[in-house]
Amino acid sequence: LMQDISEAIPELGIQRYHWWNEALHGAARSGLATVFPQAIGMAASWDPELLQQVFTVASDEQRIKYIEARKRNADDMKRYEGLTVWTPNINIFRDPRWGRGMETFGEDPYLTARMGAAVVRGLQGNDPTKLVAGACIKHLAVHSGPEGLRHEFDSKVSMRDLWTTYLPAFEYIIKNTNVQQVMCGYNRLNGVPCCTNKELIVDILRNKWHYDGLMVTDCWALNDCWERDTVIPRHKTHATAALTAGDAFGSEIDLECGSGLPALRTAVDSGYISIVKINEHVRRILRARLMVGVDNPTVQSNPNYNNFNSG
Repeated sequence: LMQDISEAIPELGIQRYHWWNEALHGAARSGLATVFPQAIGMAASWDPELLQQVFTVASDEQRIKYIEARKRNADDMKRYEGLTVWTPNINIFRDPRWGRGMETFGEDPYLTARMGAAVVRGLQGNDPTKLVAGACIKHLAVHSGPEGLRHEFDSKVSMRDLWTTYLPAFEYIIKNTNVQQVMCGYNRLNGVPCCTNKELIVDILRNKWHYDGLMVTDCWALNDCWERDTVIPRHKTHATAALTAGDAFGSEIDLECGSGLPALRTAVDSGYISIVKINEHVRRILRARLMVGVDNPTVQSNPNYNNFNSG
């Protein structure tokens, strides 16, 4: 359950599910959908209300695609057919060498915060407990270096710049919406990989901001900490996958997109992670699945969207 491709547990009524879904500027990678301008273009409108309407359409279409996919083959759901979308990207775009700058709302923390909150509200709907889709703000934090170096890049920022430029949008959205997911970045922040960065994830996200939603990794970000035999430059900050799992799942990472989860058993047996901590992760995962209706697709997700017929 703690990996992005979650296998079914039939005896518990838990269906196979892919957490990785995209809706950056419309429901993506799953057939035809309404395509809106890229995020950097929508940011130029300076119109959060309009953006909320745009992502209401995107979440409507994502849910319709999910319902139709369940009808076709409920036992073989594919990536991009789910209800947990890894959108919006609220990183600050300062470096033109960063190839994903068009995914963001630009260089202004205030605009990014308001636009990102509008996206979350549009995707999730108006009911705080029954969601149309589950939004995700990413990538925590300072994920904006040269694209070709993202698996080894170390973002070195002052505390002043971190708190006045790179963190305000995350803090605002967490405190002013019911956002369901936060994704950590590939990069290091002042020497420590973001997905094993206890100051960032434990001290700030959990303790200071009191966020109790899902914390997910960018895809294969944990591999960057321990893999050596690869042509891709990586952080190489941990000796083994189990030590990486201990730092990530042993703190506040709930869900991994990648291939490091098998090391979780070794990490538990080695005392790096407690079963109590794993139970916390699984509680958040199951709560998120219930809120979007993953394991009961016949349930209307939101009373404001009565056009959904899951039959």
